[in-house]
Amino acid sequence: MDPAELFELVVGMFLAVLVLHYLALRLRLPPAVALLLGGGALAFVPGLPAIELDPELVLVIFLPPLLMDGAWFTALAPFRRHLAGIASLAVGAVVFTAVVVAVVAKLILPELPWAACVALGAIVSPPDAVSARAVLQRVKLPRRLGTLLEGESLLNDATGLVLFRFALVTAATGTFSLGDAIGSFALLVAGGIAVGGAIGALWVMLLRRLGDDHLMIAASVLVCWVSYVAGEMLHVSGVIATVTAGLVCGWYQHVILTASVRVRALSFWQAMIFLLEAAVFILIGLSLRGVIERVGGFAVVWQDMAWSVAAIIAAVIAARFAWIFGSDAVLGGLRRAGWRAVEPLGPQAATVMAWAGMRGVVTLAVALSLPETMPGRDLMLVTAFAVILVTVLVQGTTLGLVIRLAGLREDARARPPLDLFAAEAAMMKAQFACVERLAYGPDGTLEHPRLLDTYRRRATASAEFSGTSEERERSITAHYDVILAAVAAGREELVRLHRGRQIDDETLHNLERDLDLEELIAIAAKSGADP
Repeated sequence: MDPAELFELVVGMFLAVLVLHYLALRLRLPPAVALLLGGGALAFVPGLPAIELDPELVLVIFLPPLLMDGAWFTALAPFRRHLAGIASLAVGAVVFTAVVVAVVAKLILPELPWAACVALGAIVSPPDAVSARAVLQRVKLPRRLGTLLEGESLLNDATGLVLFRFALVTAATGTFSLGDAIGSFALLVAGGIAVGGAIGALWVMLLRRLGDDHLMIAASVLVCWVSYVAGEMLHVSGVIATVTAGLVCGWYQHVILTASVRVRALSFWQAMIFLLEAAVFILIGLSLRGVIERVGGFAVVWQDMAWSVAAIIAAVIAARFAWIFGSDAVLGGLRRAGWRAVEPLGPQAATVMAWAGMRGVVTLAVALSLPETMPGRDLMLVTAFAVILVTVLVQGTTLGLVIRLAGLREDARARPPLDLFAAEAAMMKAQFACVERLAYGPDGTLEHPRLLDTYRRRATASAEFSGTSEERERSITAHYDVILAAVAAGREELVRLHRGRQIDDETLHNLERDLDLEELIAIAAKSGADP
């Protein structure tokens, strides 16, 4: 395929994304389901070339920005508060699932070496960040469950990738050391945190000095790939490095980015993430043809692999249920024993958590990276694709129903001290105090009565200016200078409330967006008044 044909294919794929996404909205289906099915159908269109994915390229193109997007908007205080639960899912559940799958694979395929069985378990064990986001953004979950699932989706890929690498080394050398594996895992995680933290800090220092909107937006977009590639080049976890950098950037973006950069960058970023997420699912569907052809066709899959694949899918789902319900039972026992610091989920919430285990691009990319000499490679490829299909099509489409049947309610204790209206009142109070201070001239005369009245009544009013053209321009400039100062005061108060854990991230982003728009309007009006 020449470059021009490849470009035409990419353009056609994105056009298909728009059509399939529109159909999903009309049919009230999760877009991931429509894209996956649509890609699978397109893969067998006569004349369309077979799509062969380079697994390393897929991971480096798609994974960093999608991880960064999740980390950038992660509520850091709840993330820290529930870090133990997130680690239990991102490490414990992944390792447990990999072990269960390895044992099941060995039982049904005794000729398969243990290293290959563990590799299969590592491939299908981590739920996917992209799949989780695609489904979770369309359902309503209590804050604790949302934090646990989002945190898990950010970190579990690192566990699965490390397990897979150890399995490949074991298959190649025939030796395995648990102590070495644990030590290497700890080093990869600690190194990833260090690299990501350093890159996040460099991003903060860089953006303080750039002073140009386009450069700031470009630096904010590129930081995800820089952190991932740097982590991989330094032989630590690129996933952990990207997530750590995203958490740092997300924490400081409220005080580093200007309103113009934030609004423009967010619009660009959301469009890019939409296309990348959609491309992931449609590429998974398009790769179906290559997987089926590689193993000899659907007949071979049905006759020789159906039972084994079904058993492994059941093991994947059952292992997640066993880990989550087992962990919750342990927490319940500790609480009954008097340890009030722990709080179990309860059976309804545990069921929702266990059912939200969709797999996606990481599972497929890792499976495609299997060496040709790996025993059972064909079975692993088919199993990886089947696990993605079943978890996305079945669990993804029914998760909303499971949540409704569970009857989950938000825990009042999880709510921040201030709601949206109270936070807005505090913000407007800070703005009014600023306007009241600046509305009077040095001689004590009231120079901005309309502004003072506007902020006192929390309403908008059009200011009317009289006098000559030069006087009017000076008045308008002074008028909007006060507005800009009030916006800055409101933003400072919002950040103070957020840092003091008086409001959550959702409230911060909602009110910050209002301030950004107000600031952009004032800047545009002021620049139009300048001589």
